[in-house]
Amino acid sequence: MCQYSCEAQDGTPTDWHKVHLGTRAIGGAGLIMAEATAVTPEGRITPWCTGIWNEEQGQAWAEIVEFIEAQGSVPAIQLAHAGRKGSSHRAWSGTGSVDISEGGWETVSASSIAFDTFERPRQLETAEVYQLVKDFVEATTRAVAAGFKMVEVHAAHGYLIHQFLSPISNTRDDEFGGSLENRSRLLTEIVQGIRQEHPELPLLVRFSATDYAPDGWDLEQTIEVATRCRALGADLFDISSGGLITGVKIPTGPSYQAHFAAELKTSIGENDVVSAVGQITEVEQANELVSSGRVDAVMLGRQLLRDPYWPLRAAHELGEEINWPNQYLRGKFPN
Repeated sequence: MCQYSCEAQDGTPTDWHKVHLGTRAIGGAGLIMAEATAVTPEGRITPWCTGIWNEEQGQAWAEIVEFIEAQGSVPAIQLAHAGRKGSSHRAWSGTGSVDISEGGWETVSASSIAFDTFERPRQLETAEVYQLVKDFVEATTRAVAAGFKMVEVHAAHGYLIHQFLSPISNTRDDEFGGSLENRSRLLTEIVQGIRQEHPELPLLVRFSATDYAPDGWDLEQTIEVATRCRALGADLFDISSGGLITGVKIPTGPSYQAHFAAELKTSIGENDVVSAVGQITEVEQANELVSSGRVDAVMLGRQLLRDPYWPLRAAHELGEEINWPNQYLRGKFPN
């Protein structure tokens, strides 16, 4: 969950990020995924977002990672580039794009097609796309140096990689546009590049399974590209949906995206391959998704904003014993 809290606007995580992520680690979460973190300055969603494009940022992350790991959680980071959805205001500072004079920047995308009311992006040159592959690989190396034990490539929610994947936002005529193989080339090159440099690193990919729009990105394409990524070394797929365009009807409700993850799991035909996310709020709801075999894991976002100690409560309700911090033992649930 993005925090938009780098007040110096330099992409360096702060005490806020340490306390925010550290609290969830104390709360018993098995995996802590740091927010969408930009691989270049222009890859940030807002000027207040985190980055990992330089060594100073990596060093700041290292202190946070050390604390997460000390609580028994696995530290992970989501690597991202916002593309045409970058240079935007955070919710409490305004709406739309941040002007360049106020710390914003010219955004880039697969094609020069604007998102909603945002400024029109510049279409990336072919050589720049290949450079982005290197940026993701180098960011991964910094993340590993900082102590992160897992990396997730953010290819969902209408951000840059999703902008390349979807024919709605990608009208290119080079090797990164047109066919599904070409539109997915940025992602597959990133996955392959990371795996070559870090052969043992657990590697996740987050997809939006559908744009909820005719002639857009859909589950069938997600399955095909995920299968390719699996062959290139991706370990797990984190399945969400939407985010590329506005004005579409998204059917919501408890576990409303889980069926996408379940269908991908069935199509790939392997265990330990998908996680579900989206309005998963109740203990039995989460447990049923995994114990039924429909998905292999669940991830919580907004629910952990409401209740950082949800995992401790979940373990108690399920009769499972997990580690409690010694400092919190006086508050442990009674038998």
